[in-house]
Amino acid sequence: MLFSNLVGQDSVKKRLIQSVHDNRVSHAQLFLGPEGSGNLAMAIAYAQYISCSNKTSEDSCGSCSSCIKYNKLVHPDLHFVFPINTSSLLDSSKDSVICDFFLEFWRKSILHNPYFNLNQWYESIGIENKQGIISAKESNEIVKKLALKTYESEYKVMIIWMPEKMHNSSSNKLLKILEEPPEKTLFILVAENQDSLLPTVLSRTQLVKISKLSDQEIINALVSNKNISLDTATDVAFLCEGNYNEALMLLEENESENFYSSQFIQWMRLSYTVKVLDIIEWVDGVAALGREKQKGFLSYAIRMIRESMMLNYADKTMVKLNGEMLDFLSKFAPFIHGANCLQINEEFNKAYAHIERNANPKILFLDLSFKLMKLLKVKY
Repeated sequence: MLFSNLVGQDSVKKRLIQSVHDNRVSHAQLFLGPEGSGNLAMAIAYAQYISCSNKTSEDSCGSCSSCIKYNKLVHPDLHFVFPINTSSLLDSSKDSVICDFFLEFWRKSILHNPYFNLNQWYESIGIENKQGIISAKESNEIVKKLALKTYESEYKVMIIWMPEKMHNSSSNKLLKILEEPPEKTLFILVAENQDSLLPTVLSRTQLVKISKLSDQEIINALVSNKNISLDTATDVAFLCEGNYNEALMLLEENESENFYSSQFIQWMRLSYTVKVLDIIEWVDGVAALGREKQKGFLSYAIRMIRESMMLNYADKTMVKLNGEMLDFLSKFAPFIHGANCLQINEEFNKAYAHIERNANPKILFLDLSFKLMKLLKVKY
């Protein structure tokens, strides 16, 4: 993966490239950034640049033996660790699992979309109803791999994605090797939540902070890579709030006749008119969607409530919507006001959290609809 393939983050790229030229590559680094910022893609591009035999002042060459293997994620000196659990996709005779069993799925996920999130990963390996972990057994595997000499490159690279999911026993086993790694070994921890990491792990890593992407960076990437109009890219960038993974998901929904907007409009109309039988039918349809789409829809609904408030109380030029949704919100916004907006927003956020925790979607959306029927009738 080349630095040029990544969306934005130019200042971080320059800093990492300079560290290689100055021969100041820290042996343990924490790439910390929110979902969709590209921290995993950045870690892979950085590792490829370090290993490239014909690197330029700005990027890997992309054509040397090392780069060709990195592009397929099969370089023998590149190792990955990520959250896993037992899965129906694996041989049921295995009484325990390690990351090596899932490498085929891992490579496919990254090559398809290196900005994917944790739930998408769980779905791809068939453990969406379980919590992924990085076990103590995985730490033993890490120590074994790094005890070997390099095969081709100067550095052995170990990328640990979502170290927040490391069991305490696993983290503790890695402390010594993080502090005193074998020569020419590079650890890159790719995390989203610093507070979920042990302080002893944080103290042994150099922080590389990766910010969420700007709207303009996402617009440029979508127009360049997805062959869409500037207006569509602008709308998507506004809604995804710096998360390129969500931008890609929203783009898929836009291609499906603006699924989120049509569902939101139908839901609000049915809730306001208290059409219970129609609501039940609507809930059945939403409950059949995957968990990621349900979460995406609730995120969209939260944003539309915010846009309604802006139409009521702020400068209307700040509302970056057009077409059918703008027409609908212009009429719907008066029903979202100071007496109910906070509670509606709270209910949507609670529903999002419950979906993440595998709540029954039929019960959840039906209960939420009943609450909306009351809240939309509240007078200001």
